[in-house]
This record gives sequence, C-alpha cells and structure tokens, in this order.
Amino acid sequence: MPKAARRQAGGLARALVTPSYPATPLFAQSPRSWLRRVPYGVAMILTTILVPTTAQLLSHDYGVGGGVATLLGIVQGTPLLLSVTRPLQAWWIVFLADLVCALVVLGTADHLENRVWPWLPGAIIGYLFLLLALALREPRRTLVAVWLVTGTAGLALGMAFPDKSNGSNVVLFVLSGVVLLVAGALRERGDAQRRLAEQETISEAERAHRTLLEERTRIARELHDVVAHHMSVITVQADSAPYRIGGLPSEAEQEFSTIAATARESLAEMRRLLGVLRSEETRGERAPQPGLRQVPQLVEATVRAGIPTTLTIADDVAELEPLPQAVGLSAYRIVQEALANVVRHAPGAATRVAISAEGGSALTLLVVNGPADSAPTKPLETSGTGHGLVGMVERVRLVGGMLDTGPLPDGGFRVAARLPLVDLEETGPS
Repeated sequence: MPKAARRQAGGLARALVTPSYPATPLFAQSPRSWLRRVPYGVAMILTTILVPTTAQLLSHDYGVGGGVATLLGIVQGTPLLLSVTRPLQAWWIVFLADLVCALVVLGTADHLENRVWPWLPGAIIGYLFLLLALALREPRRTLVAVWLVTGTAGLALGMAFPDKSNGSNVVLFVLSGVVLLVAGALRERGDAQRRLAEQETISEAERAHRTLLEERTRIARELHDVVAHHMSVITVQADSAPYRIGGLPSEAEQEFSTIAATARESLAEMRRLLGVLRSEETRGERAPQPGLRQVPQLVEATVRAGIPTTLTIADDVAELEPLPQAVGLSAYRIVQEALANVVRHAPGAATRVAISAEGGSALTLLVVNGPADSAPTKPLETSGTGHGLVGMVERVRLVGGMLDTGPLPDGGFRVAARLPLVDLEETGPS
C-alpha cells in the first residue's frame, strides 16, 4: 500500500509539471471562426476587469500599498491570457500569485475583520475561469492534482490562521471541484464522440474497400471460368488440327503442337489461380456460369418471391447471339443484383425488366421498380452492405460499359446499364 500510494503521488506530481502538447488554442478544431475567438475574447475581458479591480480592492479594502497592489493585480490577472494556449503554466503563475497575495494581506491583519480571506473575490473568479480552461485541455490526472493542491493550500492557510479565515478556502475548494468535474466530463465526452466519429469513418472506408475487393475477387473467379472455357477450346482445336486438316506441312503440325502445349500450360496456371481465388465458402461453385438466356428463370424466381415482375426482351437481342460470355454473365449478374435489391428494400413493388440491343453494338438493360407495396410489409433490409451497387459498377467496368442508377420521383428505383459487345482485349482498362 505505501508503495502504491507513493506511485500515485509521484504520478500526480509529474502531472502538475507536464502540460499537454502541442499548445493549441482552445476550440482550435471548431469549424466556426467566431467560436475559435471566444476564449481570447473572454480572457481579454476578464483581464481588463480583474487587474484594476483587484488592485483597487487590495489598496482600499485591505490596506496594501498602491504599487504592491497593482503588481499583485497584474500577476493575478494577466496569466489568464496565457490560459488559452498553455493553461497549466498559467495555473502555476496564478496559484503562486494568489498564495503571495494571501500572505501579503496578512500584514494588514487589523483590516481583515469581515473581509474575504485567504482567497479574494477577484482571485476566485479568475481562478475558476483558469480551471475551466485547464479542464478543457489537460487529462484527468492533472485535474485531480490541481484540485488537491488547491484544497491543500487553502486548508493549510485556514488552519494556520483560523481567526483570519472566513471560509473562502472551502468555497474555492468546492467550486473548483465542480468546475473541474463538469468541464472535464464534457471534454472527455466530446473526445469520445470525436474518436467514435473518426473510427466510424475509418470503418466505413475499410468496409467499402473490403466490399470492392470481395466483388472483384468474385468477378475474377467467374471470369476465370469464362476464359478457361476458351483456353480449353483452343487446346482441343490445336491438338485435333493435324487430324482434321490433311496435308499439313511438318512446320504447321509443329506450330499447332506448340499452341496446344502453351494453351495447356496456361490452363494449368489458371486452375492454380482459381484455387487461390476460391475461398472455403465458394469451393462448391462448379456449375456453368449463367448468361442472358437464364434471365427469364431469374424473373420467374422473383415473381415466386412475391414481386410482380414483367420481362421484355426486344426481338433484335436474338440477333446478337452468341454474346461474349463476359457480357452475358455481366448482364445476368446486374439483373440479379437489381431484382435482389427490390426484394430486400421494396417488397411487393411492381418491377419491369427490359433488355434491348443498341444497333447491334451494345446490350441495354433497364430494371425499374415502383415504391414498396402499401401493404404492411416491412423491407427485409433498410440499409444494405453496398455489395449490389459495387458489383454492378465493377461488372460494367469489366466490359467497358456505362451504368446509371438512382431513385425515382415516385419512390421507386432505376438501374440502367449499357454493355458494349466487344472483346475484353478491345475495351482495355477503364
């Protein structure tokens, strides 16, 4: 116990001589310029009032000489200007000045009857303002140390001169405790809210980044399946070319053999890459990737889920077959995500899915839903994870297309996408 007490006492002593750095002004982080000027204005007003008032009070009511009274008034009042940026240093100056003032006033013992002592009224006002500034800047241990030193000094003066003290030491001890407790609690609450807001911002950014990476990984897995199919076709065609085409020169047969070997090696590398991309939860994904032909099945499933959905596929879409697999897969996934969002966020809303061709050069998708059904059915989700829209953006970017999403005036939502019918090599990175 004695060791723990000494350790605590040492910590309090160090807190009294270790101010918080950097010495930024009070309310320096406030976005309002007028609020940043308030501490300076209050300190200037108090200094202007307390310096002459204290000097006059000491001179006329306590019998202190004019020069000494003026000096004490300056030493007790002017450090309030310093409290805006360095409150702990200002507290040391004011605290020692108040002690000196209390001892100087003892020389006029005949005039202390019915007078406030050991802390004068002006000194109490300035001291409380100083403690307020201190509580808004310094940690809890420093505030406790300051409060204990204040109470100890006042108690020592009161016990040393009981006939001179009228209880101002007790008043200051109580008021200082209240000011430090309330202001310190408000400061810590504000710090906690600020840290929470910063953490929420960081968490939201990390969550968005993680969502983006997850969606890109998913797209990479699906794209692997598409590319692997083409690589397999190349391998088979290169291996069978010498048997299908007669009379090939030996150089051509060797070239086809090299193409087949390179394709098989590339396919093996892609399979190893797929093993890295697939997580434990996705190792069961072995089914062929869907495309535009599976959209009607998707719409039927949505209707069975209670969403009145209509599908319109323009006649010219059939002329686009066969679609590039990446385009067909992206079209299916975009419609899937859009309909899933309707089920989650607008249950019962009438939905329309339209697919059309744009001059034979692009595929256009439009998914529009109205407001949620007026029936007392709550949405399955009121705030999503963002995977749906992120996935749509990434899939449109994959094929070099365009995406437009947004709410409608009637409370519905619209998803419109344009997917160019070009190979991935031609689109390039967007």
